[in-house]
Amino acid sequence: MRLILASKSPRRIELLKKMGKEFEIVPSQSPEHTDYKRPAQRVKDLAVKKAFDVAKKYPGAVVIGADTLVYCKGEVIGKPKDKKDALRILNKLNGSWQSVYTGVCVMCLDEQKMLFGHDVSKCKARKLSAAELTQLAGKHMDKAGAYAVQDDDDKFIEKIVGSRTNVVGFPVEFFEKLFKEFLAL
Repeated sequence: MRLILASKSPRRIELLKKMGKEFEIVPSQSPEHTDYKRPAQRVKDLAVKKAFDVAKKYPGAVVIGADTLVYCKGEVIGKPKDKKDALRILNKLNGSWQSVYTGVCVMCLDEQKMLFGHDVSKCKARKLSAAELTQLAGKHMDKAGAYAVQDDDDKFIEKIVGSRTNVVGFPVEFFEKLFKEFLAL
């Protein structure tokens, strides 16, 4: 079976490798746009769009798409646009509970098979000083929420309820269950 990850995310690549999966990396070119407002629907829709974008080019392969976002105080938070936006995001999250959603899709067009869903974890951010937030801002521009729980130097998150790998950007336990169901279809 040819397995393709429709992402160039170093975290997703690393987590999938740790699972012992043999796969190729073909990043999706699908724009990250959805009309859905609710976080769970947004990440599922974007994961399906990313997987489909790559599956059209490789219809015989099993393609994995994923999308992660942070939700806090009624706002959907993705990757920061610039350092100023990163500081705004970190200020919003500072000392607060937030939810991290990751949508995952597995599809094979030739076999007319697709499964998708999402995982959610809750995180509590430490209360950092303005100076500490400024120092952290801009360090993680490629990550939803502008922080990195997998980075030993990033102490922003003090507590995680749920899957830690979900907060990193790829919910390993959820994916294993979804993939097993997909193979049984």
